[in-house]
Amino acid sequence: MPEGDTVYAAASRLRAVLEGRRLVSSQFRIPSLATADLSGRDVVAVRSRGKHLLIDVDESTPGAGDAVSVHSHLKMEGVWHVHPIGRRWRRPAYQARVVLRTETHEAVGFDLGILELLADPDAALAYLGPDLLADDFDRDEAIRRLAADPDQPVGAALLDQRLMAGVGNVFRSEICYLRKVLPTRPVSEVDLGPMVDLSRHLLWANRLRSARTTTGNTSPNGRMWVYGRQGQLCRRCATLITRGELVSTGGERSIYWCPRCQT
Repeated sequence: MPEGDTVYAAASRLRAVLEGRRLVSSQFRIPSLATADLSGRDVVAVRSRGKHLLIDVDESTPGAGDAVSVHSHLKMEGVWHVHPIGRRWRRPAYQARVVLRTETHEAVGFDLGILELLADPDAALAYLGPDLLADDFDRDEAIRRLAADPDQPVGAALLDQRLMAGVGNVFRSEICYLRKVLPTRPVSEVDLGPMVDLSRHLLWANRLRSARTTTGNTSPNGRMWVYGRQGQLCRRCATLITRGELVSTGGERSIYWCPRCQT
C-alpha cells in the first residue's frame, strides 16, 4: 500500500534517471493532458511531499511555455517504473498513464490515482502538514496540528495529511500498536511527541527498503505487528488481533489492534 516511504523510494528511482536530464519525448495518456508536450525540457528536480510525487520541469526551450511540475499520487494501485530504452515493460501498456523519456531511460507511471500539471506545486500542496521524510521536518508544527482537535481519535488524526504528511493505513495501525494506544483514544489523552518521533522513525527506516517492515523482520510473515493479521496471535501477548473500521479522512478505513496490549 503506497505511503510516504513508497513515494520517497519512487522519487529516488526517478531522480536517478531524470533529474538534470532533458526529456526527448513525453506521452500523457489521459484525456485532460492528451495534448501536453514536455519534450525538449529539462527535469530540474524530482521530489516527494508526503504521498505526493513531483517532477519539476523547466522552460528550457524558447517558447516551450512556463515551468511546470508533473504531479502524481499513487492512490491504491499506482506505481512508477524506470526502464532503459527498449526494455520490456513490467505492466500492460493500457495501464500506462504517462511516459517520460530521456536519451537513455524512460519513466512510466501506471494506474496513477492523480496525474496533472501544476504551475505552482508548492502552493497547490501548501495544505499538507509537515512531511515526515523531509530533511527539515518540523516536529513542533506536527505536534501542534495534531493537538488542534483534542477530541479526534488518534487513529484518524494520524491519517489526516493536513496534520502530518506521510502516514497511511499500514503505518497508523503499527504506530498505535507500538505506542500501546487504542486508535480510538482521543488525541488529548496521547503523548504526541513520542508518537510523532516513532512515525518519522518508521517511515525513515523504510524509505528505501524493498520490503516494508515495522518489526525488523523482513520475512513475508514477520514484517508487521498487527496490520493484516486479524485473528492471528499478538507477537507480544498471544491475544488475537482485531480488525475494525475507523472513520478517517476520506471515509471508513480498516484498522488493526491488540485488545490487550493497546489501551
